Amino acid sequence: MHKNQPVNILAFDTSSPHCAVALWSDGSVIARADEAMQKGQAERLMFLCEDVLRSAGRSFQDLTALGVGIGPGNFTGIRISVSAARGLALGLGIPAVGVSGLEALRFGHAGPCATTITARRGQLYFQRFDGRSAADPIIVSEDDIPDHDGPLIGASGQAPLYPIAEAIARLAADRYRTVTERPAPLYLRPADAAPARDAPPVILP
Repeated sequence: MHKNQPVNILAFDTSSPHCAVALWSDGSVIARADEAMQKGQAERLMFLCEDVLRSAGRSFQDLTALGVGIGPGNFTGIRISVSAARGLALGLGIPAVGVSGLEALRFGHAGPCATTITARRGQLYFQRFDGRSAADPIIVSEDDIPDHDGPLIGASGQAPLYPIAEAIARLAADRYRTVTERPAPLYLRPADAAPARDAPPVILP
């Protein structure tokens, strides 16, 4: 990358019933889109990425790195995003940074807190942060949220400071220079027993 070329980070997430994309460039998010959808993310994701890039006068070849939501959340949706990020990173020769949705919810809050994502079946994905480190994410009942210091952010709590794709983009911008591993899905429970009608992408090690 030429030293005068801006740093461009494209981030996306399909781990929830949406398709969310954001483009970060040299300190700020300059374009983003978020479409609610229960299914169809596999067909929509690349078109939405192209739309966001085009609206900012950028192309895939201008990208410095990628950020991708790795879950927890919808099993098939996570695989769609992670597979897309790995494929794009390989084709473009740039790094891809995996970011947990629970961590993205916390972005912008420096002190102790906890974050939650809906896990259906009366459950939540939950993670506690003490301001210096993070506990392992777990699944809890909506009616039995563990004790924690600071606010609860996300499902059953207050809204995050940043939309999900923007938070992922900003975190990826901080980490892309030192990332050493390809993004991998964060599953906290196995997929539902019934297979999806459209098989999700296969993710290689």
